Amino acid sequence: MKPLRKFLDLPFIGPLLEKAMSVTADNEVSQISHHFSKYLRSTIAFSDECKHQSYKIRHKVFCEELKFETIRAQRIETDTFDAHSTHCLIEHIPTGTYAGTVRVIRSERQQQLLPIEKYCISSIADEKVHPNDFPRHEICEISRLAIPAQFRKRHTDRFKSAATGAINQHIYSERELRCFPFIAVGLYLSAASITTHHGINHCFVMMEPRLARSLRYVGIPFEQVGPVVEYHGQRAPYYMSRDLLMKSLSPSFKNMMKATEKQISCQFDSRDN
Repeated sequence: MKPLRKFLDLPFIGPLLEKAMSVTADNEVSQISHHFSKYLRSTIAFSDECKHQSYKIRHKVFCEELKFETIRAQRIETDTFDAHSTHCLIEHIPTGTYAGTVRVIRSERQQQLLPIEKYCISSIADEKVHPNDFPRHEICEISRLAIPAQFRKRHTDRFKSAATGAINQHIYSERELRCFPFIAVGLYLSAASITTHHGINHCFVMMEPRLARSLRYVGIPFEQVGPVVEYHGQRAPYYMSRDLLMKSLSPSFKNMMKATEKQISCQFDSRDN
């Protein structure tokens, strides 16, 4: 599929080719969605034990592998934002092990700053969307997305950024969507489902531009709202609203999103009853 991209800007041929590529991509997405629902499921970390599993994954990825944080004696990575976060893991159903984790940091009062506000607020451009533009209870930040190495053993996922979900740009081909680390997509859709449950409409995230391009490729178009800065590597601030997400997802990923929302909602309902 990659050699065909150079024809996308041509009149007449370009629009037809783009439509054909879109149909092909959506068929690939449908296969990925089926694979995800068969072998993986989203699990909200309500219990201390489940949260501990999330913190262990974070330590393995961010402290031991990427070395963004110092090694901790207890081999768990936590911070002050965890206290007002909802944590989610992706469980590998056949083995009962966890294939990834992510958290949604909430902010229900002015004192509960998001990490982007505390550490990177100057990176958001003045003319762009800003956390202060919205009521506190309607904003959140998605962070600490991490995928353990044993779920990144494919040749395409061995490069460093695969730990946080990006596609290796050097191997785009007709196989690129199939090789996309769909565990990361599942984690972002799980996070989006959590925001829906909490009535949160506006989401911020600091991420690598490579990951943002990867997510845009599958219809999750985070909007860059500031320049790239040094923050655990080269990252930029991004914004997403629920309305924009639902308008942008492909039909197959939209189905995956709805299934994830149902799964997440059932877990919250079971806890509350």
